[in-house]
Amino acid sequence: MEYPKQAIAISLENMVLISGGQFLMGSDQFYPEEKPVRKVTVDSFYIDKYEVTNEDYQKFVKDTGYITVAERPLNPADYPGAKPELLVPGSLVFQKVKGPVQLNNYFNWWAWVPGANWKQPKGPGSNLEGKGKHPVVHIAYEDAESYANWCGKELPTEAEWEFAARGGMESKNFTWGDEDVQFRNPMANTWQGEFPWQNLLIDQYEGTSPVGSFAPNGYDLYDMAGNVWEWTSDWYLRNLVEPEAHKHKSCCTPAVNPRVTSPEGSYDQCQPDVHIPRKVIKGGSHLCAPNYCLRYRPAARQPQMIDTGMNHLGFRCLIRVKE
Repeated sequence: MEYPKQAIAISLENMVLISGGQFLMGSDQFYPEEKPVRKVTVDSFYIDKYEVTNEDYQKFVKDTGYITVAERPLNPADYPGAKPELLVPGSLVFQKVKGPVQLNNYFNWWAWVPGANWKQPKGPGSNLEGKGKHPVVHIAYEDAESYANWCGKELPTEAEWEFAARGGMESKNFTWGDEDVQFRNPMANTWQGEFPWQNLLIDQYEGTSPVGSFAPNGYDLYDMAGNVWEWTSDWYLRNLVEPEAHKHKSCCTPAVNPRVTSPEGSYDQCQPDVHIPRKVIKGGSHLCAPNYCLRYRPAARQPQMIDTGMNHLGFRCLIRVKE
């Protein structure tokens, strides 16, 4: 959907100019989908200093009347076998459990909550009181893209996002360096303890935190680790350098402004009946813990179905510099 550009829409306020350059993308030390490390070049761009907040999104909705995906009824054809009572507007909400559970089944801590959306992040009866500066959540890909279009911006590619997250530091594991300091001197909003039942709250936050609550990275960008996962515009490929990967990428030189432009390789082969493509999300969230999801790192990446918002998923935008 196209929205008329507002007089104040294309604004560089609260954005940071990242000068283009070459960097080492990915990691060989953690999860398989991050491999291999490869040299990548990106052009210059401005990127939001902060994740898009509830206040920001509220302005967009007020101006356009936009209705998010979580507020719309579901199409039964997209979810074969789903119970009719679940085919109603809603979203996935994290449910903290009372003790250790099997970590190979995310239904142990995620629940579909009818009525959950960006305005009611925990479901009916919840609201945004006191959370105006928190990142907006329950945002599907279309919701993020529509906001970006409204304000004259775009969503970052995976390479642009990772380049920005590294803050000028080469090949470091985290946005602040190589050592994970979250249990003694938290540098981001993550989960300290045994996920999904024991959160020691060393960082003082049980859920999301106001944007900018932790120190910025080397480019003066906040929350590039933790708080909420962030959408990128790239379709997900598990292996970015496998022989078949080139079929899904842009026609440009693979190492210069790379992007995955075809959704065909993004579908979840473990769910053949669910034909919903997936985008790459980056950055980790307040639910990431070393015992389950050590992904509050620049190289970390996950797939996310484009129709699915969750209460640990948001975004930020950029403006590419035209040479």
